[in-house]
Amino acid sequence: MLTNHQKNIATFIHLSTFSRFIIPLGNFIGPIILWVLNKDKSDFIDKHGKQAINFQMSILLYAIIIGTLTIPFFIFKLFSGIDFIDFHGFHDFHINIGKPSPLLYIGGFLGAFAILAFILELVFIVIASLKARDGAYYNYPFTINFLK
Repeated sequence: MLTNHQKNIATFIHLSTFSRFIIPLGNFIGPIILWVLNKDKSDFIDKHGKQAINFQMSILLYAIIIGTLTIPFFIFKLFSGIDFIDFHGFHDFHINIGKPSPLLYIGGFLGAFAILAFILELVFIVIASLKARDGAYYNYPFTINFLK
């Protein structure tokens, strides 16, 4: 039988990921602290804690992948007008805004995808915390199970 205390702890484990907006790496620190202190008290808390931590680790991995794919496209576009061999200062520096390159479109698409993924992440966290409040289990989508 689940108590309200167990449901509240599981809910706060998910909601503690929002602490990243105040504390650097708070999306990892908050859930890990709450999970480690309470995982032995209930299987319900243990499963929710693992899900929250696995989801945050998966999101970090996906962000690194998207970042490593996106950043080079913007850098190549930015430096495409600079001649590195015969550089005479910034008076010859030109950025052509009139004709965007395909690299900029690809980088922009990946950037827009990252924004959409961030919004979905927030939605999934709220859904998980509501499920925990109601005493139900929730499996985040697109999660790699680092902790089993």
